Amino acid sequence: MSLDQPSRRAFLAGSVVTVGAGGAYYLTRSDETAHDISPSIHSSNETSALAVDLAGKPIVGSPGAPLELYYWTDFQCPFCEQFERETFPDLVRKYVNTGDVRVVVITIPYFGADSMTAAVASKCVWEQVRDDEPSVYWDWHAAVFEQQGEKNSGWASAENLLEYTRSVSGVDADAIEPCLADQRSELETEINADVDRARSIGVTGTPTFVVFDPETETAGSLVGAQPLERFDEAIDRIEDA
Repeated sequence: MSLDQPSRRAFLAGSVVTVGAGGAYYLTRSDETAHDISPSIHSSNETSALAVDLAGKPIVGSPGAPLELYYWTDFQCPFCEQFERETFPDLVRKYVNTGDVRVVVITIPYFGADSMTAAVASKCVWEQVRDDEPSVYWDWHAAVFEQQGEKNSGWASAENLLEYTRSVSGVDADAIEPCLADQRSELETEINADVDRARSIGVTGTPTFVVFDPETETAGSLVGAQPLERFDEAIDRIEDA
């Protein structure tokens, strides 16, 4: 199903500004960084009303938030890094911390082998911390984005990811290493299922966002490193639909 297909069950055509990743807007800039925010994070074993399997995915915000924001990302994606640095802190402060929106973070390997390694590492870290200290995942997530280099230059190799992990308090890098080695095949299968689901609803790049109201089953999409104003528009239109 295309992201712009008109359907109450899927997406409201024309209801949200959709911009290609190469044509992003930068109208605002937060003085904060991803490390400066400490959002609540929870897990779920449910399948969402958008038919996304939530198991193994960090969910930022309150479980009872009336709106969901699905965020497809890749640690090697420069526009994802820009979104995290320039918009995500404001988005968390305005909508997540107030209990209005929860963000489902879905890491997919859009840029190849190193992206897959980073996605596997992300699942390993989340698996380790989700039950006891889920907020620690966000510190790791932000630390990896801060290390972003040229795509497929090796900065996101398993060895380097483990080195970044050692700098994050609360994450046991020694436990992540065997996860990367022994559980990689299993976790790649889960990630590939996420890729297939993303493709089935028209996600063709990162970052892509879908604002979804589970009660009315209406949604709208945004693509690229959008500023907070574009999320304001998307959320307003879904709420008013």
